[in-house]
Amino acid sequence: MPGIFNHQFATDLYKGAVAVNTGLFINGQFVDPVDSETIDVFNPADGSVITKVSAASAKDVDIAVKAAKAAFKTSWGLKVPGSERGKLLNKLADLLEKNADTFGAIEALDAGKSFVHAKHLDVTDAVGNLRYYAGWADKNHGKTIETTEAKFAYTRHEPIGVVGMIVPWNFPLMIAVWKIAPALATGNTIVLKPSEVTPLSALKLAELVKEVGFPDGVFNVVTGHGAVAGQAITDHPLVGKVSFTGSTIVGRKVMETAAKTNLKRVTLELGGKSPTLIFDDANLEQTVKWVCGTIFHHSGQMCAAGSRIFVQEGIYDKFLQLFAGAAASIKQGDGFKATTHQGPVVSKTQLDRVLGYIESGKQEGARVVAGGSRGEGSGYFVKPTIFADVKPDMKIVREEIFGPVGVVIKFKTEEEAIEAANDTDYGLASFVFTENLSRAIRVSNAVEAGNCFVNQAALLCPQVPFGGYKQSGHGKEMGEYALENYTQVKAVHINLGLKL
Repeated sequence: MPGIFNHQFATDLYKGAVAVNTGLFINGQFVDPVDSETIDVFNPADGSVITKVSAASAKDVDIAVKAAKAAFKTSWGLKVPGSERGKLLNKLADLLEKNADTFGAIEALDAGKSFVHAKHLDVTDAVGNLRYYAGWADKNHGKTIETTEAKFAYTRHEPIGVVGMIVPWNFPLMIAVWKIAPALATGNTIVLKPSEVTPLSALKLAELVKEVGFPDGVFNVVTGHGAVAGQAITDHPLVGKVSFTGSTIVGRKVMETAAKTNLKRVTLELGGKSPTLIFDDANLEQTVKWVCGTIFHHSGQMCAAGSRIFVQEGIYDKFLQLFAGAAASIKQGDGFKATTHQGPVVSKTQLDRVLGYIESGKQEGARVVAGGSRGEGSGYFVKPTIFADVKPDMKIVREEIFGPVGVVIKFKTEEEAIEAANDTDYGLASFVFTENLSRAIRVSNAVEAGNCFVNQAALLCPQVPFGGYKQSGHGKEMGEYALENYTQVKAVHINLGLKL
């Protein structure tokens, strides 16, 4: 994005110009954890330790949940009109926008993102979602329902109460705000657990929430390990709803725990192995650029990554040639450098996982067309990797890799492509490239996925819902549909004259 990258300012932020309080944020204050334990936070670009953050225990989560419950009863929920909640959300959006450089730098440093992408995609998306739900805060109302002249019946959309939010490491700020904005707009209070790998933007956001003037206890942040703090949130009897984004394996555990405790409501946005279907009539030059975005953006660490790339036989060889060339031209490096297109994967654990999948592909006989190895430098870099000559039962075709690794598969007919695309346990996203409008609609309707992007990458809008089919979860983020996640409907029947 030429002309919008202020390298010197970004470098200054990188060198420590941004201060982040690393305590737990509970009841409007940053506090130390009960057990005084900490977690190291690493810079994935070079493997160095950025800082330490507090590690919440179940005792800390209990304190946070009780603070959120008290705030819901006394200073939030239905006691604050939706119009006032909307004003606060708009103020938070303005303040976040004002601090876009700060949050872009935090995400670049903490998550290994490009500063440009973090600021102009992630932060902009978060600001847009806050403003969108600020507008909904006083409009999510019930209905009057005609029955008989002897009864007046109506419904109310009421907040659930305390909502636990467990957020992944790949888009720490953006996905957190997808959940925070509708939850606050509808009057709920929040206990947010960011990933222990990328916790810094959530803590910085807590500072803005305090500055804006949300009542104490409405928004709480508990940093900690998923098996401890995340489990404690899911276990807690005062939490009425959990919104989780992460792996399918952990999503099952969240749902199981919720069922075993207080039957708290759960929404899940889980993994994916999204198909990309490219037909002979696609604009090849544009398609290659978009496909690079679907699989190589943020080093492929996206649940919606278009990692299974089906190409019709008439353009297969040409596409593979152009795609390999584009992958080889991607510049990797520190996200604060203006020349960087792709940063590292987020951690040593993720690096080993992705390299393990690449080795599996080689051993099972897939052909490496581009990449296929670790990148240069001391950080957790993986070269953009493309496999061809794959078979449907290979691990790299069946399992979510969560790295910059795509597999390219040739097909003949539209029917064949659709059948292969749907041959997966997942159903989060899909991508269709064709200049034929009828085909675009036909194929997007036939693919078993919660989202279909035609002639583009996964460019999202606050107004449009996002969520999956099958083992990619249930419930929607964003759009009007997300309001259902954070409200419960009460029916009221008033007797206007019926006598016994």
